[in-house]
Amino acid sequence: MSDLFDHLCALFADGHSREVEGLLSDGKLAETDRMTPAAVLMAVVDRPEPTVLLTQRPNNMRDHPGQVAFPGGKLDPGEDSVTAALREAEEELALPRDVVRVIGTSDLYETGTGFTVTPVMAVIPPDLPLVPSPSEVAAWFEAPLAMLLEPASWSEQEIFWKGRMRRYFELEYDGFRIWGVTAAILINLSKRIDLRKFNPDFRSP
Repeated sequence: MSDLFDHLCALFADGHSREVEGLLSDGKLAETDRMTPAAVLMAVVDRPEPTVLLTQRPNNMRDHPGQVAFPGGKLDPGEDSVTAALREAEEELALPRDVVRVIGTSDLYETGTGFTVTPVMAVIPPDLPLVPSPSEVAAWFEAPLAMLLEPASWSEQEIFWKGRMRRYFELEYDGFRIWGVTAAILINLSKRIDLRKFNPDFRSP
């Protein structure tokens, strides 16, 4: 069995044992005082060069249409973040929750559209027979974990939105533009996890 899970557990615990500065958030842009709890599954695929499972949302969705995202969504009544993330991944991609090895929950991210998102990091086996739900997923793909957690991979941009300049980050990978909430969550995670700290063989592509 791969040691990826144990390796990432150690990195995750070490990175979340201390305060970090400069975590991204768009909560100040939200036009509501009542943020909606949500959760996403950051599923790391257990490959020799680990990847992260990502989806592209359909263009007709109300929130964040067409954007690259993690599987996830709003919490149902009585759910915690881990349960919600696993349920959403199962609904969106037929990802069986019993194969998901949860590592832990990372920093909350508040979106400008009124959600408080809890990222749930986990490891999943490779080559699962995923089946996207057409109403929630237009496409799915995997991107290298090392690339996503390398700060130099991201370019910083600015846009005028809701009456002010907003800073955001993006990168292009295999024809997909990764930006917005997904990019911010990954950049926050990169402040917690340095893949080279425990294994110098991890390198950004």
